[in-house]
Amino acid sequence: MEVLAGVRPLQQMARWLDPDNYERLQMRANLVRGLQQDPRTRSRTAPDPQLLHRGVRIRSCRLCPVSEGIYEAAVVVVEHERARAVALRVQLRRGLWKVTALEIG
Repeated sequence: MEVLAGVRPLQQMARWLDPDNYERLQMRANLVRGLQQDPRTRSRTAPDPQLLHRGVRIRSCRLCPVSEGIYEAAVVVVEHERARAVALRVQLRRGLWKVTALEIG
């Protein structure tokens, strides 16, 4: 969420994301950044995305083992008054845990 807000560099996530998910998160962050910079696309009622993703709190988290070295997690995060679902799959690859699937609602 901090990467989407632009308050954390995407490069800090490179160790934990596989290449496909790294690219997808980079593209989404670029889209959010583009919306922030284009005053025509900003709604007067919509909160600023940079402010929206600050102070993210985890409301709940469920972790399910799929098989040895593979886990799936479902997380509900709250940012200001908005709740979002985040789903991810984490796999042990070459001794490192990597996010191999990531969906942010």
